[in-house]
Amino acid sequence: MRTGTKILLKLNKLFKAPVHPLNLQNNGVMSYAMWQYTKGDETIKFYLDFCSEEEMFKGKTIVDIGCGAAGKSLYYASRGAKEVIGVEILEKYESEATALANELGLSDKFRFVCADAAALPFESGSIDTIIMNDAMEHVATPEAVIDECLRVLGKGGRLFVNFPPINHPFGAHLSDLIYIPWVHLFFSEATLVEAYKHLAKDVPDGDNRISFRISKKQDGTEYFSYINHMSIKRFNRILKTKGITPAYLKHIPLRGFLKPLAALPFFKEMFVKMVVCVFQK
Repeated sequence: MRTGTKILLKLNKLFKAPVHPLNLQNNGVMSYAMWQYTKGDETIKFYLDFCSEEEMFKGKTIVDIGCGAAGKSLYYASRGAKEVIGVEILEKYESEATALANELGLSDKFRFVCADAAALPFESGSIDTIIMNDAMEHVATPEAVIDECLRVLGKGGRLFVNFPPINHPFGAHLSDLIYIPWVHLFFSEATLVEAYKHLAKDVPDGDNRISFRISKKQDGTEYFSYINHMSIKRFNRILKTKGITPAYLKHIPLRGFLKPLAALPFFKEMFVKMVVCVFQK
């Protein structure tokens, strides 16, 4: 084990574990799908300065990209949507999503579609609303995903995007096992991979977590393949390259008193909690 990994593991013991859905599920507290459902309101609160909940959902055909076990999709269905389609690249979540839809009595308003967000299986102009909650930082080809979203949206349709930038305190998305804020700024990816794999040995679904997060490059180097290192700068560059002007764009600071830092070009990458953006076709 490398020296950096040993240091990281010792430091990790000094930090309190944040609440994480995978750990809640392992401990029998609630399923991943139900956790998503209970957090549904938090996935839309960022947009309510721009439009009302009724404008987002009532009578709309909605696509929820990166739906996971679709708990948030089902929350949207409960808010008056005509239909909510959960799009997820991992087929394994379908049974859990379907079970919760039946439990909540929302199966008539929901369907699960296993698909790549860069190749959506919907007709052009057929969707009213698309929501990408904590998904933009995971898609392999964000430019292609934005193009597809705009293709399938009907006239006046809206794409709602929110994501934590990569240099957010937990932007590496490792907080299920590594609790150190900004850990990815202080340790190499090789060290993080080794530490994560070591910690995963102690949880029942450790092998699943490793296979979901870690892949190998052609040269055999292991890396975290489930995030694309989306920064505020990169996101802005994508919009500029495509000539897209958002209808709404806001950077939410980690805390209110950090708002001045979250507005500065260099520091904003570390002190912005969420990038919130709405595109209107």
